[in-house]
Amino acid sequence: MRIIEVFHSVQGEGPWTGVRTTFVRTARCNLRCRWCDTPYSFGPGKERSIPSLLREVGRNRTRFVCLTGGEPLLQRESRDLVAELSRRGITTVIETGGSLDIRPYLDLEHVVLSVDVKCPSSGMAARNRWPNLPLLRAEDVLKFVVADRKDYAYAKRVLRDYHGPATVVFQPVWGTDAGRLADWVLADRLDVRVMLQEHKVLWGDIPGR
Repeated sequence: MRIIEVFHSVQGEGPWTGVRTTFVRTARCNLRCRWCDTPYSFGPGKERSIPSLLREVGRNRTRFVCLTGGEPLLQRESRDLVAELSRRGITTVIETGGSLDIRPYLDLEHVVLSVDVKCPSSGMAARNRWPNLPLLRAEDVLKFVVADRKDYAYAKRVLRDYHGPATVVFQPVWGTDAGRLADWVLADRLDVRVMLQEHKVLWGDIPGR
């Protein structure tokens, strides 16, 4: 696998926020979101074997792994890694940009899919893969990263047609007014979770934290 970095931290996003986790950040991405906070993941990275990654997870003694990127679904070896982690009883949260097919991961145990819907501010809304949404399960996450009122209105329109069981998360683009987003959600009485990026609250915008 082509890997940018592996590090030990706490999960900063989604329902598992605060849980001690080993992060495996894969190289390369097929999207170019305007507000991307990990552009260093666009590069080729370094080749790592799956056994070496499993050993590093073992040294950290974490029950959770976050497979992120870049875009981890670009690499076919990602499924092999997740399958090995599953066999060890380790839960893997897969963070994907939402433009690629999630079906190869649905039959694996101990897997949580965190799937983005790209809003207009990202510049990538045309790349959303809508057939993914009906596939999401109760353990999965449907995430909208919201920069402004236009993004918020777009997310609301998507949710009018989504009636699945996944947890819906609205996350403000880092540096925008998170309280304003929470106020919009409260005013509209949306059944979503407004969540920050906890790792940035703790350490700032530092790679590998």
